[in-house]
Parts: sequence; structure tokens; C-alpha cells
Amino acid sequence: MGWGHTTLRRIGLLRVAGVVVLVLALGGLLLTRPWQARPPAATPPATANVEAESLANARHEMVESQIRARGVSDPAVLAAMETVPRHLFVPPESVHDAYADHPLPIGYGQTISQPYVVAWMTALLRLQPGDKVLEIGTGSGYQAAILGQMGMEVYTIEIVEPLATEAAARLAAMGYETISVLHADGYYGWPEHAPFDAIVVTCAPDHIPQPLVAQLADGGRMVLPVGPPGSYQSLWLVEKQGDQIQTSNQGGVIFVPLTGQH
Repeated sequence: MGWGHTTLRRIGLLRVAGVVVLVLALGGLLLTRPWQARPPAATPPATANVEAESLANARHEMVESQIRARGVSDPAVLAAMETVPRHLFVPPESVHDAYADHPLPIGYGQTISQPYVVAWMTALLRLQPGDKVLEIGTGSGYQAAILGQMGMEVYTIEIVEPLATEAAARLAAMGYETISVLHADGYYGWPEHAPFDAIVVTCAPDHIPQPLVAQLADGGRMVLPVGPPGSYQSLWLVEKQGDQIQTSNQGGVIFVPLTGQH
């Protein structure tokens, strides 16, 4: 009886040991198999809704505290600024700052302008639905999207080819059908589509480009920063009435310089 009990215990231990060996062997096989990356799990709908609501709240706060509070009152401008998802026009690492009160880098030495400055310059143009607008300096396409959201026919020029290509694809994917993007030197404008009811320049030349003045329609308006690169510049409003050109200094700004052969 005693011997048999011992034998059963030994057999039991052997079985247990065999199971352990088998498990270890299988574990070894599993550990030596190539690791296969799994596709990232889709963002749960509830999480996506929370993120969308958070971004919408940030956009609303941007409009109220940065733009309306500083005197921009044009209803169409405010509505566009609250509608266009600015976070889609900045690099992924800057999304958390998309609605902050400052410009952001977008690569190639360029920036997306401070939200207030975008709204301020747009309001100075006193646009009407259907106006034909030329933009110099597409960047990531945000200013063009604001104009498109307001119902404008937009022609925008970018000298940095990758930015022009990316902006064109981005704007098309977002459904802006009235925006045309051109890779070219913006100093010379887009004469094929002139005259323009309004022109907005989002980079700073050291003087007012005469080709752009020539492409303004009678009664047209142009807003642009003028001054030396890397320093304070002045934001100028240029208004054309027949052969008369009137200019007025709107205040100090800082923009990246206009580049090109000029």
C-alpha cells in the first residue's frame, strides 16, 4: 500500500512535470514566432464624440475670447472661424495648440497665422458673397478655407511646392470646390483670373507689389503686411477707386517674408 501510494505520487509528479514541459515547449514556440503587429483599434465612437466636442468648444472659445473680444464683428467672418476645423491645418504634433492665440509652424520655414490676425485681415476686406479673392501665401490652406467657407471664389498661390500640393489635396478632401491652388511666385499675382474684388497677402514684401495693385478690380481692396523680414511690419489696407489708390496703416504685425525672384 505504501509503495503503491508512492508510485502514484511519482506518476502524478511525472504527469505534472510533463504538462509543465509541454507548456514551456509551447511557450518557447510562441516566443520564437515572428511578432505580428496588430492594426490599431478604431477610436470608440464615444471617445471620438468627446474629442470632436472638445475641439468644437476650443474653437468657440477661440472666437469669443481672441476674435470677437478684440473687435472683429463681421458675422460671416465669425461664423467661418467657428466652423472651419483649424486643427486639420496644423501638423499632428501641434493639434493641441491649434486654437491657441499664436501662429504655429507648418514646415518649410512657414507658419499658419494667429487666429485673430486671420479674422482681422479677412474682416478688413469687407467681402460680399461671391467675391473673387486672390490670396498670396497659401501655406496649409487655412486662410483659403475661411474665404471658401464664406462663399468666396478663391484663387490662392503658394511658392513652396510641397505646401501647395498638400494644401490643394487637403482643401479638395474637405469639399471646398470654389478654391483653386497654384504653385507659383505670388508677387506677380494670377493675371489669368484678374481682376479680383479683394487680395489678401499672408507674407510680407518690403513694398506694395504693383502687379497685385494692377489686378485689383475697381472698388477692390487689398490687405498685406509690408516691411523688412525678421522685424515688425505694418499691415496696410489698399483701396482702389478708378485710377486712385488709397492706403492706410492698420497697425503692427510680424509675418514671414514674401519670397521669390522679385
